[in-house]
Amino acid sequence: MEKKKSYHRGSIFLLHILLTSAGFGIAVLANLLVPQKASVKIVPYIVNIAGLQIRTDINDAYRFVLLCLILLYTVIGIVTWFRKTGRKKYAKNAAFRFALGIALALWDITGTKYQILPQPFFPGPAQVIGAYLADGSYILQNTLYSLRLYFFGFASGVILGITTGILIGWFPKVYYWVYPVLKITGVVPAVAWMPFALTVLPTSFTAAVFLIVICAWFSISFLTAQGIQSTPKQNYEAARILGGGQLNLIFHVAIPHAMPDIFTGITTANAMAFTTLVMSEMLGQPGGLGYYINQSKVWSAYYKILAAIVIMAILFSVINFLIGLVQKRLLRWQKGVVR
Repeated sequence: MEKKKSYHRGSIFLLHILLTSAGFGIAVLANLLVPQKASVKIVPYIVNIAGLQIRTDINDAYRFVLLCLILLYTVIGIVTWFRKTGRKKYAKNAAFRFALGIALALWDITGTKYQILPQPFFPGPAQVIGAYLADGSYILQNTLYSLRLYFFGFASGVILGITTGILIGWFPKVYYWVYPVLKITGVVPAVAWMPFALTVLPTSFTAAVFLIVICAWFSISFLTAQGIQSTPKQNYEAARILGGGQLNLIFHVAIPHAMPDIFTGITTANAMAFTTLVMSEMLGQPGGLGYYINQSKVWSAYYKILAAIVIMAILFSVINFLIGLVQKRLLRWQKGVVR
């Protein structure tokens, strides 16, 4: 009986892997079999990979990306089979991945093959990938610039926000003087400070860092203070009975209790910081993905704009994922307590 159940689960899970692959496979077939009716210039590119020069075009590159997605999700499916929670999550999202493949096929047909969608505003996925073939090194350069700017700004904002939140939540005098300033400045969009930042700070880079710090600082400090203040009094009393001093109460009682609120603030600030990052790059930076979008907009190269947006979406997802890993590690005590 147990063998039959295991075989049945394995068959269903294999169907989920095949369902995922089928969606992207249909996208590959659509690109191969649907004739190119619209007048899209398919130019060859020479790509250097490990010293080898490979001749390709936008359709070849697009199909290669789809095949990589099929391989990636197949490997993920095989790996997650050995983990119950991962297996359930993979199976749950199989239908969405199939739909994503169908959506890419329809986008390819309506955006590149027949260009039914308004052009040049809605280029097809193969044309978007063409931006990486044409400007690969330049896009990478701007991506690294954005990451550097984001890292300095967001890391500083997290440190400042947590520190301010702890001081506001623990010391009544700090709360009295700082909290009103926090409430007033927090409702002002960070980009509104751009003229002052460019005037006062020495470089546009430090001005952009300041804007990211400001937008991250508010939500993190506000929620950190809220978490500190909501710590039950009996927790402090128990720590005092065990001989805990003020520093012990702060670092071993108040801060651990505030951790869920702190991570909520960090996650919220991450989205706001990313928006501020792009806006600051579009308004006055000499590099970055926002700067690349501005350049592409001038030449109406909307396929390049979409290419930059795809990178932003991937970066934001990866950063959110990393924050989630840290949160899961630090708040592992919540497992089985919080749904």
